[in-house]
Amino acid sequence: MNYQSLLRQLYQDFNARHIDAVLAHLHTDVAWPNGWEGGYVAGHDEVRAYWLRQWQQINPSVEPLSFETRPDGEIAILVHQVIKDLDGHVMSDEQLNHVYRFENGKVRTMTIEH
Repeated sequence: MNYQSLLRQLYQDFNARHIDAVLAHLHTDVAWPNGWEGGYVAGHDEVRAYWLRQWQQINPSVEPLSFETRPDGEIAILVHQVIKDLDGHVMSDEQLNHVYRFENGKVRTMTIEH
């Protein structure tokens, strides 16, 4: 499976706010970091609620810059993340790593490395 293509599409769909398209790439028991409020959310319903709540408060945009497949099969992506408030003012502009694990062709976990 070409996980790099899947992940590029995931970021495109996230940035376009196509939540159902993003969730289609996630395992039903996905563990996803709540980078905004802290902790993790689990499963499609919690991820959907988290993103909908987040998008009512802030406007994040995340672009993948490079991909690395690690020896354990994880895929680490260096991303450029810009978070703006709803008025368009930049709150955060940084590069960080998003690290993915897969199960049955779907994203099972994602972690953030600063």
